[in-house]
Amino acid sequence: MKKNRINVSRREFLISSSQLGAGFTLGLYLPNAAFGKTVQQGAAEESATEVPEVNAWVVIEPDDTVIIRIARSEMGQGTLTGLAQMVAEELECDWSKVTTEYPTPGQNLARDRVWRSFSTGGSRGIRDSHSYVRKGGAVARYLLVEAAAEQWGVPMSECRAASSVITHVPSGRKTTYGKVAAAAAESIPPDEVTLKDPKDWKLIGKPVKRLDTDDKLNGKQVFGADLSLPGMLNAAIKACPVFGGKLKSFDAAKVSKLPGVRTVVAVEDNAVAVVAETWWQAKTALDALPISWDEGENATVSTASIEQMLDEGLTSSDRVFVGNENGDVKKSLPAAMKTVEATYRYPFQNHATMEPMNATARWTEQRCEVWCPTQNGAAALDAAAEAAGLPVEKCEVYKIHLGGGFGRRGSFHDFVKQAVAIAKQMPGIPVKLLWSREEDMAHGHYHPITKCKLVGGLDEKGNLSSLHVRISGQSILASVRPKSMKNGVDMAIFQGFRADGDHAISYSVPNLLVEHAMRNPPVPPGFWRGVNINQNAIYLECFVDELAHAAGRDPLEFRRALMSSHPKSLAVLNAVAEKAGWGKPAAGGVHRGLAVVKTFGSYVAACAEVSVDSNGKLKIHRIVAATDPGYAVNPQQIEAQVSGSFVYGLSALLYGECTIKGGAVEQTNFHDYPSMLIKEMPEVETIVMPSGGFWGGIGEPTIAVAAPAVLNAIFAATGKRIRQIPLKNIDLRSA
Repeated sequence: MKKNRINVSRREFLISSSQLGAGFTLGLYLPNAAFGKTVQQGAAEESATEVPEVNAWVVIEPDDTVIIRIARSEMGQGTLTGLAQMVAEELECDWSKVTTEYPTPGQNLARDRVWRSFSTGGSRGIRDSHSYVRKGGAVARYLLVEAAAEQWGVPMSECRAASSVITHVPSGRKTTYGKVAAAAAESIPPDEVTLKDPKDWKLIGKPVKRLDTDDKLNGKQVFGADLSLPGMLNAAIKACPVFGGKLKSFDAAKVSKLPGVRTVVAVEDNAVAVVAETWWQAKTALDALPISWDEGENATVSTASIEQMLDEGLTSSDRVFVGNENGDVKKSLPAAMKTVEATYRYPFQNHATMEPMNATARWTEQRCEVWCPTQNGAAALDAAAEAAGLPVEKCEVYKIHLGGGFGRRGSFHDFVKQAVAIAKQMPGIPVKLLWSREEDMAHGHYHPITKCKLVGGLDEKGNLSSLHVRISGQSILASVRPKSMKNGVDMAIFQGFRADGDHAISYSVPNLLVEHAMRNPPVPPGFWRGVNINQNAIYLECFVDELAHAAGRDPLEFRRALMSSHPKSLAVLNAVAEKAGWGKPAAGGVHRGLAVVKTFGSYVAACAEVSVDSNGKLKIHRIVAATDPGYAVNPQQIEAQVSGSFVYGLSALLYGECTIKGGAVEQTNFHDYPSMLIKEMPEVETIVMPSGGFWGGIGEPTIAVAAPAVLNAIFAATGKRIRQIPLKNIDLRSA
């Protein structure tokens, strides 16, 4: 049956997506622009090879190459491969011939959001799109089989597809996807298709090779910082270092004659940029540029003043919101046989992506285009249109693989707006804006600072009868997404403490009260990998260890007694305890600690083994980690994600702290905001134990358990409770 609609060929798609206007010609190399490939310069339309799409998700070339379109962003986490696996599973194609490409957010709008969400964050890349991307593969397979059956004049029911080959079972005739793709592209897709039962999966659940590894190893992969366009200029920028400060003046004449400098421009009302032939020329001139700032009212803000604000929130009744409550804590706590109280602290932290913020923009009165690494192509498009002063239909964003995201490139596209603002002052010329590391440190959207006071009550048998938790600190949603708050409450602050859902507490406590005293300093907060579960896991899991110690009970058994109604959390906890050898003697001087959480829809646990020598030097020997994400699309990628998340989480534990002085961040580069070294990285043993029936996240849940497991192991080794991080500030010598 022929389609009664316009079929957009891949060639037409590329031409419409990557038109560059006057001064540019087709055939320009634009990594990941439109679909990352272009019609060769000078090729006449009538001689250009037609490669019609089977559907929006699948393009199949005559040589059987399968191109799967992925709307989510790849930043090292493996989403690109995982989503391709899911499409390929239903497509029944030859995995060795699969490649991928990014559609553009502009084309998504033009095609009635056919690819749906372009956002990649919250560990939602796969779990929020598994159904419709699988359907994309299933529909494409249906169309291919239908086309083959029509060519043979046989019923579809007699045909089978496997490994990109369609077979007519009764006769044994065969054809390939590449041979029938053009015909399939002309057929009307079915309204509904039946997806495979998980028990029949062949690719999903298998550790297939990642699709992006080779290009990253051989240097072929282009990141935003690498991008080069003909005639492109480079920009370096400096914004007022004090949060909320403004630009007063600058003396462009002092640097205008320096080598390569083209212009010096004000950017919005708080920054100045130098545009030059090379980035280093721009950066050198910017460093020499006399700039005067209006630092504003935040110039007196310091870490000490913020600490005072948080301390007040721990005891105040003003702006306090309840996130979870059952029983009657106020009555039960005074009646407890024994009470335990502790206050914990978690600092500001920067995302510190290896690739600093960057974007390349070209603006004319008719069109604005941006090439950038982004976790949310649609949000980047909106930012570009806003800065360009053009309708969104006249703008486009071409996504590029990210050199790290961790949330920084998700909701925040200040770097895109800046790039467009600079390009707008140089119409028709592409300008690449690249932040310096110092600018990246000074103008992040930081992991929020919080403190937490916990009071627990034990009964006469040493069981936890009451728990009161008061978190004092920043709300990310109040700053970033106020419309997502519920009656003024930021429920995201309660990750790991909620009564139910993706971020439910893993324990049943007869009397429980969890509160948030909202205290928002003028340091911009942001979604930092794991978001609020990072501090909440430390607060709860370390305090549970304190309660177990106060009750004179084994930390594992103490937890188990609270988890009878949480079987999946208990299962991952038992798995790490068994594999780590909990209850059996460790090597001399080595001690163990546990942690367990449910967050982002997954159940995760860890057991850490550490030693601390007489000089207080910490060595993390091993971490055994278990995760139950429901379905495991690629176990090898999950193992890599767990290890990678521990690098990030342990770096935060050991070194991660941004301090404030004079309203500005004091840390400037990796010398004073380091990551852990290879020699510090422990052995990681990952247990992937999918129980099926749900889709949980991977990248963010696992980060949360490493730090509390290590902190609990440090207590076992030294007898010292560490209630604030980073550990670089703590004397770890035995109590």
